[in-house]
Amino acid sequence: MGFVLIAVFVVFQLLNSCKHELPDSNCLTSPIHLTTKTVNATLNKANGTITATATGGSGFQYRLGDGAYQDTGYFSGLPASPNYRVIAINSWGCSDTAYVTVNATNPCAGVTVVISTTKKDASSGKSDGTITATATGGTGFTYSIDGINFQASGTFNGLAAGNYTITAKNSNGCTGVAPVVLGVNNPCAGVTITVTLTKVDPATGQSNGSITATATGGTGFTYSINGGAYQSSGTFPGLAGGNYTITAKSSAGCLGSKQITLTAVNPCTSVALSITTAIDNYTPCVTPASGKVTVTASGSSGFTYNINGGAYQAGNIFTGLAAGSYTVGVRDVNGCTKTAPATVATTPSGPLFAGVRNIISTRCSGSGCHMNGDSAGGYNFDDDCSIVQYWSKINSASVTGTNMPKSPQPKLTTAEKQAITNWINAGHLYTK
Repeated sequence: MGFVLIAVFVVFQLLNSCKHELPDSNCLTSPIHLTTKTVNATLNKANGTITATATGGSGFQYRLGDGAYQDTGYFSGLPASPNYRVIAINSWGCSDTAYVTVNATNPCAGVTVVISTTKKDASSGKSDGTITATATGGTGFTYSIDGINFQASGTFNGLAAGNYTITAKNSNGCTGVAPVVLGVNNPCAGVTITVTLTKVDPATGQSNGSITATATGGTGFTYSINGGAYQSSGTFPGLAGGNYTITAKSSAGCLGSKQITLTAVNPCTSVALSITTAIDNYTPCVTPASGKVTVTASGSSGFTYNINGGAYQAGNIFTGLAAGSYTVGVRDVNGCTKTAPATVATTPSGPLFAGVRNIISTRCSGSGCHMNGDSAGGYNFDDDCSIVQYWSKINSASVTGTNMPKSPQPKLTTAEKQAITNWINAGHLYTK
């Protein structure tokens, strides 16, 4: 008896779990009927759909293949396949099965994507080229220059010269390609840079020449001399004689050049300098030395002056000169020079001093008399200036006193003393 009860329970459970598999009598009088509609999948995509609709009863549920039942007959995200099985079942357990094919459709069939391109070639050695693409044959285009990375803009900048392939893709994934060759743009094609030069020749042996350059045929010029660094100024100073090449470069890099020769010239060839001198002779026994030479030059301008080959100076007067022979020179603004001799003579002594000198020379001799190299008292009268310097001692020793001259010389006569006195009273100078 227990075995029978267990068997009945198992049968009941099986019938309950399989109610969708065992239709009742209603399925014979009112059978279920299943219809389907499909939306084909795009080629290589899982975007197809099946919509199933059942009639013949109520409480319909649907499943796709071996999937779970669901209340709706809509199945999406389907790739193309000929083997879809849709099952519909109603509340009585009645069912119907439909076999559905989801085909693959190609949205690009019959579509031709055409790409039009414009370009700006790259400059030589630079990555400044540009390609701009526009496409027809759809909408929502994106563009790629490498076939991998797409962008909304059809413009590609910063390109070097070379071969490129532009790909355009519309919103349906349809693509088209266009090859583009970027050449090398020569901004100087047909451009002539003309360089005009002016010059100032240098003086012989000097680097004081200059070249000034101007250029036409472009803008933003810079200039170079003999292949050196470019500079904004077209003037090159401080040049010696020689051959030079000036190159002008525009902002576009276009070049023009011109050669020029600087010839050393002697600016003094046509200059006739003239020198005159005015001399103040040297007067002995005056400090500082009283000799003076005044130089006057003509025949040019911008004179400077020197003496005995020394440094040139702006002043034309040379003072403090002793008696002797000198060479004075002048130099003008162009460096032209001329020299002339100048002799500073010694001013003759005055008659009073000459008389005193004669008295001392003839009456002061022998030991202790300051003459002939004898320096009694630390001085002697061989030098005229010692006579001028020691006038007071001469007066006290031989006029007011009786120490001079030494025996066996007789004492000075009244006339001799008077001659000394007259010189002293006149200022006891060399020129008196």
